[in-house]
Amino acid sequence: MQYDQNNVFARILRGELPCIKLRETQHTLAFMDVMPQSDGHVLVIPKEPAATIHDVSDAALAECMREVKRVSAAVRDALQPDGMLIAQFNGEAAGQTVPHIHFHIIPRWRDVPLRQHGRVRADDAALEALAGRIRPALTV
Repeated sequence: MQYDQNNVFARILRGELPCIKLRETQHTLAFMDVMPQSDGHVLVIPKEPAATIHDVSDAALAECMREVKRVSAAVRDALQPDGMLIAQFNGEAAGQTVPHIHFHIIPRWRDVPLRQHGRVRADDAALEALAGRIRPALTV
């Protein structure tokens, strides 16, 4: 998979498209997935342009993983799910739909099935309400 400078995440990073931001560092961005598989589904991306885990630098990957750990803990603390799915796909055959490396943080509750990924756009107000619950847990 080749990196496309005009992919949706690159455009978000350049400020060309909006996102519901949870946290931004010098090297990463965490924001709400607009087509969530569960309530509280968050994406964490490095700012470095790289399509897959095989393309990203070790330094950017390390920074991204630190943020995945921090943000997933905040999601856990804020939403109290029964479990947490953390996923990262490489290539179309693996389910990657945006050619920019990204990590999914997906809260899971017993007996609540996952919604299909990339199918239904969530309401921005509902996403912002969830983000409003998660953000305070990031400052702890």
